[in-house]
Amino acid sequence: MGPSLAAHADWSVDPRKRWITVARRTTTGWTLTAPRPVGDVSTLLVRLIEEAGGGAVALGADLPIGLPRAYAATRPEADFLAFLQNVAALPDFFSVCAALNDIRHDRPFYPARGIAGMTRLSHALALGLTGASDLSRACDRATAERPAGAPLFWTLGANQSGKAAIAAWHHLILPARASGVSLRLWPFEGPFLSLVAPGSVALAETYPAEALRHLGIKLRGSKRRHADRCATAGALLAAMEQQSAIPDDAMRRILPDGFGSDASGEDRFDSVLGVLCVLNVLAGNRPDTAPADPWITRWEGWVLGQTALPLTGLPG
Repeated sequence: MGPSLAAHADWSVDPRKRWITVARRTTTGWTLTAPRPVGDVSTLLVRLIEEAGGGAVALGADLPIGLPRAYAATRPEADFLAFLQNVAALPDFFSVCAALNDIRHDRPFYPARGIAGMTRLSHALALGLTGASDLSRACDRATAERPAGAPLFWTLGANQSGKAAIAAWHHLILPARASGVSLRLWPFEGPFLSLVAPGSVALAETYPAEALRHLGIKLRGSKRRHADRCATAGALLAAMEQQSAIPDDAMRRILPDGFGSDASGEDRFDSVLGVLCVLNVLAGNRPDTAPADPWITRWEGWVLGQTALPLTGLPG
């Protein structure tokens, strides 16, 4: 039957920069609504299920879901889902370390601020890992199609995802699983399409840089520049048409303006790219599975729709 609603949340540690774009199924395709603030994270999944009328929700989010295998190999649990059940018993897990000597296996996020000696290598060694590359999951590594993403536990600078992971795991994923909201995590519970079921949310990790390539959109310049986002309007409309996603009036107004000239314009832009990525996978144009590597499917996770493997090959 497929989902009644597809959505994508562009995530940030700053609630003002969290935006979500929703596509509602119609008899002929989808209606694509303008980006809106995520709002109260604790009620997001319930609100989406209600908006879907109790139907299935396919949700993408630009945040890490999984642990790097070198770190996971030291954990006692069988997989990432079991880890999520136990992380509540680690009271300091989400506390960002201010200094290297604060780092422990059950307190891996670092650094709280810029300090002397702050390197990814020193971070990895403090965690008992052998090198900086051990901080990265397979899907964080560079491919022939895009540069590397930031390692999970790193929390400083523009190219970091650690604080977004903390915000999402601590305030969205863990409370949902504890409260009984039907949340299914891809790829740990199976192919994405198999997780789509009435009254539940299937959640997958996405990456805007991947979405651009999946949709065939060429971004000239930077998504942070208003004019460069404006220049993608035609390509975005073509991608929407390819997915049978008809923009509503509000989306038609905001799209040619590059989703606004304010600082959140790039976040709204990313949320639209993300929902088109989800629709592309739902349509069967990109795979809904991860590589057949048990470390990926049990521990690390993957980026929805990604087919390119790391340039260095999958880590052992």
